Amino acid sequence: MTRVYLDTIAYSRPFDDQAQPKIFLETQAAVIILQMVEAKAVELISSSVLEYENSRNPYPIKQEAMNRYLQLAALRQEVSEVIRQRAEELEKNGLKAIDALHIACAEAAKSDYFITCDKRVINRYSGLTMKVINPADFVLEMSSDDPG
Repeated sequence: MTRVYLDTIAYSRPFDDQAQPKIFLETQAAVIILQMVEAKAVELISSSVLEYENSRNPYPIKQEAMNRYLQLAALRQEVSEVIRQRAEELEKNGLKAIDALHIACAEAAKSDYFITCDKRVINRYSGLTMKVINPADFVLEMSSDDPG
C-alpha cells in the first residue's frame, strides 16, 4: 500500500485563505488525501516532529483538527539519532531544520510520498527513496492509475 507523510502545512491548508486559487486547490487535494487515508486507500505516517509542531499551534481548533488526523496514522515515527544525522545532511542542501526533520522521519518510515505545499522543499529535496510532491499533484498522480 502507498505510504504518505503530510507535513504540517498540508494539514493546515483548510484553515488558510481560500480566496487564492492555489490554496483552494491544495485544500481540496489535502481533504481528498485524508479521505483516502480514512478509506484505507493509502497509509498515513505520523511522527513526533508533527506532534511537536502541532503542539505549538496557537489555534486550538487547528490543533485539534490535526490531532484527529494524526490519530489515523498507521505508523508513527520517533526521531532517533540516525534521523537527526540525516536531517543535518538535508539541512546542508538548504532545507530548514524542521523540514529536514520531517523528511528524515518520512524516509525512515519508508514513505512513498512526502506531501507538502512548500515549493522550496519540493525543489530542494534530492533523495531517491520517496517522491516530494504537492497535494494536488499527488491526487492527480494517484487518479491517473485509475482506468476511468
